[in-house]
Amino acid sequence: MAPGALLDENTSARDGLQLEETSDNIDAVNVLKDKMKWATASNFDAEKDKTQFRQYEHACDRVKDFYREQHTNQTVAYNLQARHHFLKTRKREEMTVWQAMEKLDTLIDESDPDTSLSQIQHLLQSAEAIRRDGRPRWMQLTGLIHDLGKLLFFHGSAGQWDVVGDTFPVGCAFSPKIIYGPGSFADNPDSRAPVYSTEFGIYSPRCGLNNVMLSWGHDEYLYHVCRDQSTLPDEALAMIRYHSFYPWHQQDAYRELMDEHDERMLEAVRAFNPYDLYSKSDGLPDVEELKPYYLELIDEYFPQKVIRW
Repeated sequence: MAPGALLDENTSARDGLQLEETSDNIDAVNVLKDKMKWATASNFDAEKDKTQFRQYEHACDRVKDFYREQHTNQTVAYNLQARHHFLKTRKREEMTVWQAMEKLDTLIDESDPDTSLSQIQHLLQSAEAIRRDGRPRWMQLTGLIHDLGKLLFFHGSAGQWDVVGDTFPVGCAFSPKIIYGPGSFADNPDSRAPVYSTEFGIYSPRCGLNNVMLSWGHDEYLYHVCRDQSTLPDEALAMIRYHSFYPWHQQDAYRELMDEHDERMLEAVRAFNPYDLYSKSDGLPDVEELKPYYLELIDEYFPQKVIRW
């Protein structure tokens, strides 16, 4: 990656549809059998056939190429640089949450809106499925905003690999349960580093995931935004931060890094996952009809109204 890649704010030539095609392909790979363990199981997807899913080795070339690039570039050095740039030094745009949703919607609107759901439609589908199942208001809001971290695409991200895709810890050995396994990290210098390539690396057993640096992307970015500027509970923050951390919440990897708090958060993340993956096949929501309800919900948990993105 060129040293100045993070500082390029000119995203006018970016292909938002291409990003969403990659993201949708990644989601298709991640539609796995899932047994709910948190409170009661989701009801909205009870009649949906979740037995058919795409094996990693059968994924399209776009997914394979994407993960090859992601696994090469997600280093400790890059993650430290990304956090410093995106969270501390760059000029951060100020918008309401709904304005952020409308801006994210242009990822599709800039291209052909008939080829995929718009971002707002997917977010509302997730939120409405959670709402129909009688989940708490904070969880409904989490469904509404969970992908807003994709705004990174407009804020000088290095490409697609630091916006979407499965996430994993950096700074310790890459788990064989990460998609495509440790062999896909062959060109990542951290895989050969004396400390970063060890089991615990820069961490210690049971240190807690709050003390672990996850690969930079839309989950991690939005987690920091919401942690600092909302009143959402810990469960909501975990759903946002970990919803792409499939090696953890689907494959039980990195349990040696967990503390008691993480054990509780794992159940919440597993409860949220179906609303993200399986709600996309539901009917299209009426944005204008639902907007007043969700504007009230946003104000309830984002008291500052205008958010620094």
